[in-house]
Amino acid sequence: MTATQDSRPDGARYRNPVLHADWSDPDAIRVGDDYYMTASSFTRVPGLPLLHSRDLVDWRLVGHALARPEPAADYANPRPEGGVWAPALRHHAGRFWIFWGDPDRGVYQINAPDIGGPWSPPLLLKPGRGLIDPCPLWDEDGAAYLVHAWAKSRSGVKNRLTGHRMAPDARGLLDAGRTVVDGDRLPGWFTLEGPKLYRHDGHFWIFAPAGGVPTGWQGAFRAREFTGPYEERVVLEQGGTDVNGPHQGAWVDTPHGEHYFLHFQDRGAYGRVTHLQPLRWGADGWPVIGDGGVPVAAHARPRGTADTATDTTGAGAGGGAGAPAAGPGTDDDFPGGRFGPQWTWTATPRPGWSVAHEGDGLWLPCPRTGSAHDLRTLPGVLVQRLPGERCTVQVALRFAPGAAEGARAGLAVLGNDFSWIGLERGPDGGVCLVHRFAESSAERERDAAVPLDAPGGRAVLRVEVGPGARCRFAADLGDGAGPRPSGQVFAAKPWGWMGAQLGLFAAAPPGGGPAGTAEFTSFRVHHPRP
Repeated sequence: MTATQDSRPDGARYRNPVLHADWSDPDAIRVGDDYYMTASSFTRVPGLPLLHSRDLVDWRLVGHALARPEPAADYANPRPEGGVWAPALRHHAGRFWIFWGDPDRGVYQINAPDIGGPWSPPLLLKPGRGLIDPCPLWDEDGAAYLVHAWAKSRSGVKNRLTGHRMAPDARGLLDAGRTVVDGDRLPGWFTLEGPKLYRHDGHFWIFAPAGGVPTGWQGAFRAREFTGPYEERVVLEQGGTDVNGPHQGAWVDTPHGEHYFLHFQDRGAYGRVTHLQPLRWGADGWPVIGDGGVPVAAHARPRGTADTATDTTGAGAGGGAGAPAAGPGTDDDFPGGRFGPQWTWTATPRPGWSVAHEGDGLWLPCPRTGSAHDLRTLPGVLVQRLPGERCTVQVALRFAPGAAEGARAGLAVLGNDFSWIGLERGPDGGVCLVHRFAESSAERERDAAVPLDAPGGRAVLRVEVGPGARCRFAADLGDGAGPRPSGQVFAAKPWGWMGAQLGLFAAAPPGGGPAGTAEFTSFRVHHPRP
């Protein structure tokens, strides 16, 4: 029986991707009967998302481990190519541990007694530029190790993995480190990175991708000693499938003795979506992932979990074989001015970025800033990952009394190119519906459609996302005409190393005095059935 065949009913199957959203560089572990995952967060705050599952298929976002990243100055403004890269999640000595590489600062770690925290302050374990993708290992004999990769953009070094002996408390390294795998010495291997370190069957194992994000493959390396020498093998590649670059992720076992591999696939504006592959250990001791080394589109759920779907909030995606692939986008009424864990800021939030109150709705003051005309540089944008290949997103918006001339707020699709639809206060005190965009080379936005009067000072904003991340904007002004299509189709783009983001924002051009407050209510995400 092949990896794509099984005798279980259709209801006990899942299809890939299990998370159709930008969970970049995922790592996952099992603790008892529970699975936990984290992913890259770059300079979004809070960082290091935490997901929980009981079946490896349906995932629920339960919080974040990094409430206020340090140093604070590095997270004061959006930097979609900096911050938290490729974390490793582990459980050891009754504690959860997360290690990550900041390409401009070095290797950090935090830990907590429970997945919900409290998490320790970040500890800079190894300072240096270009140190990325760290992963620890605590061996059964009490020894501890660390392996990491290199970013050529910061260090001039790439395609090699460096290993260290590490103090068991993970507060220091015990040697200067040495190259344990040099990709330049392997014919045909390049851009070796993202190592995950394991022990299995008497070997040290390093699961590491190579070949580049859009087109690469998953490698496995094994050695009797941590320092090598390591044998290598390609264990997962695209083959004849449409899953480009299937690599970088986590090997996880189940309580029933099965094995799986979680990895990403680069889907452009959708980001790096998460797939789940069956894994078995071959007679020669090497892992066989997917169907003989190529990804599967569908497979039996892990045994004992067919009826244990944990997702009740829209965070999961795998579902049954007929369920639509979705992401973490959920409805939000913003009770008391608070927002759900699917939302993050594009930079460290400052006092006054949002207003607490007793009702429902997100109240965002309009800060006066020179970044008001370029959302890519505006720190106070509240964002979430683009939630699935096809979806419709809707939110109601109005200005509270007192909005100043030039105050604007809206619903955005934010990437290297961006587009937004929303309201703007004019010089005569009136409110207009505006739709604007900017290409990657532009320093300032321009109109995507002719502004319209919004006599009621409010609108229901809408963006419909279709295949290829093609976005159609519309707005309902409450005049009985229903949603009005606005502008041309906008093709969303990635944002640095991230996928495109959905964003809510408020801003005003420089000037004196308060500029007013925008009130968002009834945020809704609808995923059409196939």
